[in-house]
Amino acid sequence: MTKADVREDATAPLEDMDDWEDFLKLRYPRPAAEDMAPKAEHEFRDYRADARPSVKDFYRLNHTHQTVDFVLAKKHQYLALNKREMGVWEAMEYLNTLIDDSDPDTDLSQIEHLMQAAEAMRADGQPRWFILTGLIHDLGKILCLFGEPQWAVVGDTFPVGCAYSDKVVFPEFFAANPDSQVVQYQTTNGIYEEGCGLERIHLSWGHDEYLYHVVKEFLPAEALAMIRYHSFYAAHREGAYAHLMTEHDQEMLNWVRRFNPYDLYSKSAERPDVAALKPYYQELIAEYFPPVLRW
Repeated sequence: MTKADVREDATAPLEDMDDWEDFLKLRYPRPAAEDMAPKAEHEFRDYRADARPSVKDFYRLNHTHQTVDFVLAKKHQYLALNKREMGVWEAMEYLNTLIDDSDPDTDLSQIEHLMQAAEAMRADGQPRWFILTGLIHDLGKILCLFGEPQWAVVGDTFPVGCAYSDKVVFPEFFAANPDSQVVQYQTTNGIYEEGCGLERIHLSWGHDEYLYHVVKEFLPAEALAMIRYHSFYAAHREGAYAHLMTEHDQEMLNWVRRFNPYDLYSKSAERPDVAALKPYYQELIAEYFPPVLRW
C-alpha cells in the first residue's frame, strides 16, 4: 500500500498520516522544558477552528467507529500475533512501503522519521532503551499495510466502555458512536472499577496498543508505557481518566511525558544518514530483541 492508495481509500481522509501529528502540534504547542503539567483549555489555540477539514473528518470516523465491540474484535484479530514474522529492522523497512517515492509531496521516509526521534534522544544522552523506544514507537502503523483504515491506526486514544471525557479532542463526535446510547458505558467508571489501573482498561484500537503487545516481553516497563500510551493525550497532557489509574500508572505517565516532546517536535527537514546510522541501530535492536518477532 502506498501513500496514494491511502489517499484514494474512502476511509482515509488524511492525505498523509503525518497530518494527524501536525494537528497534534497545533492542539498541544510545545511546552517549556520545565513545564510539562497539563494546560488549561484557555491556554490552547482554537483547534476546532484551525483544524483542516480532513482532520475533522478523520476524528469523526474515529470517534464514531471506536466502540467496545470494535476494540475487542481487533484485539481478537491481531493479538494472536499471527500475521507475519519479521525482525525489527525488517518491520521498519516494511513500514517504509507506506511511502510512494514517486509522490512529489513526500518528504522523509518512515525510517527517517523514526531515526530523527531516536537521534534527538541520543543527542540528549537518554538511556539506550529510551533511544530504542524512540526508534520503534510508531512501528504499529504497519496495521495500515494489513488493510486497516487510518482511524483504526492513528489518532488520540481514549478508553471505551466508560463515559467520554470532554478532554478528548472533538468530543462532540462521540454523539454518533453507538456506545453513547449504552447506559452502562456512559457512567463515570463504566465497565471498570475505580482505580483498577490502565492495564485493565480497553483503549481505542490503534498502533500503540498493537505494538505494545508485539514487544512487551523485551522492554522495561517505562518503555512499554511510552509505546502504549503516547497517543493517550487526554491522560498525559490533560489529566483526564485519573480516577481509573493506579499510582504506578501515574508514575509511568511521567515517562510518557518525558518521551512526548521527542515524538512530536523532533521532526525536521534535515535528513538523517540512514546508511551511516544503520549499524548503530541494528546493534541496539539486537541488544533487546531476538532476530524475529511475531506480528
